[in-house]
Amino acid sequence: MDFKFYSVMYQTSNSKGQELVAQRMLKFALKLGYKGYLITSIYHDGEPVVSDRELEISGKPYRVFERDPRIGLPTIRVLSRKLRWPPRRIYFRDYISVLNMIEKEIGIDFIVTHSTLWNGPEDTAKWILWRKIMESMGVHEKRVVFGHMSHFQPPTSGRYDPFERTYRIAWNTTELPSIFKAADIILAVTGVEAEDMITMGAQPSQIFIFPGGLDDEEAKEIDNAKAEDFLEEFRIENGKKIISYLGTVEERKNPAGVVQVAKMFKNNDDVVFVIAGKPGDQWEKVIKEARKLRNVIVTGELSIKQKASLIKASYLNIIMSRIEALGLTQIEFMYGGIPVVTSATYGQKWLITHNKDGVHLNGPDDMQGAYKAIMTLLNNEGLRDEMGKNARDKAKGFLLSTLMRSLLEKARQISQS
Repeated sequence: MDFKFYSVMYQTSNSKGQELVAQRMLKFALKLGYKGYLITSIYHDGEPVVSDRELEISGKPYRVFERDPRIGLPTIRVLSRKLRWPPRRIYFRDYISVLNMIEKEIGIDFIVTHSTLWNGPEDTAKWILWRKIMESMGVHEKRVVFGHMSHFQPPTSGRYDPFERTYRIAWNTTELPSIFKAADIILAVTGVEAEDMITMGAQPSQIFIFPGGLDDEEAKEIDNAKAEDFLEEFRIENGKKIISYLGTVEERKNPAGVVQVAKMFKNNDDVVFVIAGKPGDQWEKVIKEARKLRNVIVTGELSIKQKASLIKASYLNIIMSRIEALGLTQIEFMYGGIPVVTSATYGQKWLITHNKDGVHLNGPDDMQGAYKAIMTLLNNEGLRDEMGKNARDKAKGFLLSTLMRSLLEKARQISQS
């Protein structure tokens, strides 16, 4: 279809949630027959794919890859630089000029920016408003539909130190209303986030619920996975009931809390806790504590195939995050028919329905509640299986092909209005 879709994110990644959503949105737009590109920086997981010097010498502030060497998708890598502040962010250089050049060279019909605290959403909003003002003054400009997806997480004291927290509040207060003013569509990961977006100035008519999405291909991997592959690789005795944590081993996701729960089961020979994921700022702490326990296995980062096999082998998924916009990993476990025991922070409270497809705890430090929830489901396999069926039925509605088809149809309708 000659309707070009662009997903805009400050870097690419093989593991980070927001980056993966941005990449997968393009992937499924292409599968549905649309044309498009990911607009991103020169960086992939913090490492340059193309040098800024190379782009500066070329005289063009971006490079077009029909198949990006890191993610295999049509990608436009923009001249950019890492920022000292805000943390973990990357800045596009001369980005409004880049948008003008891309529109002239390739054409833009629908553009969705991702995340907050960087200039991609800000400058795209300015570019869109500029075009609208020109059109109102009689200068003809083609209609470009603009969507923004914040992947919003409240700036809570438990998640951020005061310095970063207050900066986030300032950014949200000044920049989000400007983005809302320019945007046609505000993509909210959950209904909880949608309420926050409206509180900060979005109109209810702008809201489009887009819960991250489960990659259809990874869903097939889960369907076809064999539990015994994981058991054999990590030497887990058949018949053990696996309680799985899957995610970056970092403070925000609180895997150390899962290890504390595992300690309560150290005398239960039927249960094994698996901590799987990329090393982060809690890695050393988790490794140190896990070495003291016979019932905890730390695997490190898993391949897609290994992850699918772990999901099939699991009895329950546990996540004790301190903050979570949604939880893409929980959607994967739910699709695999695995109930989720969750701290129920922010988006998790929306994603998982208490006592229907999982269990809500009283926050990330509710170790006793986690113990009781796991014990209840260990002792009642019928209840666990019923929750698992409900979880799978819900997760089927989060397939990316379904979500992207609806989003692109909405954008086409707006462009023709």
